[in-house]
Amino acid sequence: MIMKKTKIDIKHGVVDMTHGSGGRATAELIHEIFLNAFDNPHIRQGDDSCVIDIDPKYSPSSEAYRLVLTTDAHVVSPLFFPGGDIGSLSVNGTVNDLAMSGASPLYLTASFILEEGLPLDVLQRVVRSMALAASKAGVSIVAGDTKVVEKGKGDGIFISTTGVGYVDKNINISGRNARVGDAIIISGTIGDHGVAVLSQRESLSFETQIESDSVALNSLVAQMLSVAPQGVHALRDPTRGGLGVALNEIAHQSNVGVVLHESSIPVLPQVSAVCELLGLDPLYIANEGKLIAICDPNDVEVLLAAMHAHPLGISASLIGEVTQDPNNFVQMTTKMGGQRMVDWLNAEQLPRIC
Repeated sequence: MIMKKTKIDIKHGVVDMTHGSGGRATAELIHEIFLNAFDNPHIRQGDDSCVIDIDPKYSPSSEAYRLVLTTDAHVVSPLFFPGGDIGSLSVNGTVNDLAMSGASPLYLTASFILEEGLPLDVLQRVVRSMALAASKAGVSIVAGDTKVVEKGKGDGIFISTTGVGYVDKNINISGRNARVGDAIIISGTIGDHGVAVLSQRESLSFETQIESDSVALNSLVAQMLSVAPQGVHALRDPTRGGLGVALNEIAHQSNVGVVLHESSIPVLPQVSAVCELLGLDPLYIANEGKLIAICDPNDVEVLLAAMHAHPLGISASLIGEVTQDPNNFVQMTTKMGGQRMVDWLNAEQLPRIC
């Protein structure tokens, strides 16, 4: 999430909700505040997890594998929503950040900020949900911390997680690796998670309930890499800011352009209807169980076949291609045959979504 140009006013500015959107304001905040302070080769990778080479003298196995680290925070409101809750979301989101580097996740830690007055049965429900999600993903939660803040200052529960895994040294997956001519695949329908949370938050009712897609994607990634280990150049789970922001991030990291084809992007009819009703764009709605794959065009068929054979990739679709563009624009050919810019998200569509 590193942009070439920023406009943030550090001297007079304040944090607002747009800084949590995952869009342009978030990227500017990271570049001007955090990157300037913490600048090093690892954080400059610009991905959601960091791949670290370990000196073989400390670990002989590091000659074959590299360490992968990630950290995440979860402030979703409400705590429970159709298809998930803050507990399972915190596990799945962290596992997915590791998986987007091609890593096999191993261990998580979790830190809880609890608000005074939180019912203990709610806490137990969240923690049990985390344990179940971790078991399904094949990881263990091995350490943690708990803090309590005064009533009115914590909104129930905030959860921060850290994940560690490993990746084969022959695998090189990063948002920096998209190449002109690469194909772009999405693993399934977009916008499910954001609309599910919104429907619960606003007590909206629909003929067909929309459920969050929150799930760990490491098994899907493993299946993809088993058939095309060198063909997958970049992976990204389009969470905050959705598909639109995730592709802008990759375009800037790799100094390329992107062209999408609207007719190929899968969106559930009920999600599309809600977005139209509320004036939202599904391209910018958060997902928690989908991935974008930027891959060699020669591997598209074998990757799609592998994804379609996995329960989390049944609806995988080829949705666009990487182009040469010095401006790093993301554009979309609309269903009507026109062209539309898919720019960075400039405002907060749905706050507190993950």
